[in-house]
Amino acid sequence: MRVKRFLASALLFAGTLAAVWSLSAAGALAFELKSPDIPPGGGEIAETFVYNGFGCHGGDLSPAMVWRNPPPGTKSYALLVHDPDAPTGGAGFWHWVVINIPASVTGLPQGVGKDGAGLPQGAQQIATDFGVPGYGGPCPPKGDKPHRYNFTVYALKVDKLDLPPHATASIAGFLVNANALGKATLTGVYGR
Repeated sequence: MRVKRFLASALLFAGTLAAVWSLSAAGALAFELKSPDIPPGGGEIAETFVYNGFGCHGGDLSPAMVWRNPPPGTKSYALLVHDPDAPTGGAGFWHWVVINIPASVTGLPQGVGKDGAGLPQGAQQIATDFGVPGYGGPCPPKGDKPHRYNFTVYALKVDKLDLPPHATASIAGFLVNANALGKATLTGVYGR
């Protein structure tokens, strides 16, 4: 009986040590992105966040985003939303691009992408593939399989990205990736 208890205690202790070691070996907890508005694991995006136009009749509100555990040295963030399944010849479709989010910010509230009025000071929205700055929700072609919408927050090593006045989402994405220390992605799906 004593031997069994000893072995059980030793296994529990070894498991705890292994967990602590793997956490310290990784350096820190993983950078992650969550949303109270999008179910985890590729959940379906609600009509509240769907585009209102092109035959779609959604609320066109940007979902709330919350991130934590950024990599050390993070000086700002960028949030990019992309549909890789859009029938655009391989380019996908940019639905939202926000840059220059201060490092002290840990998320964006629901609806802030409409006109940008509630964005943190210094943050800037870049024109999307809808042709204007701000959030534009999902609206895939009718009959397509559900599209994936990748919401990705990037931790950047610079305080600010200097972009030309009429920068495209692709130019912003290029500079974001060139200055990224890490990224975290949340994927939602939508079809009609």
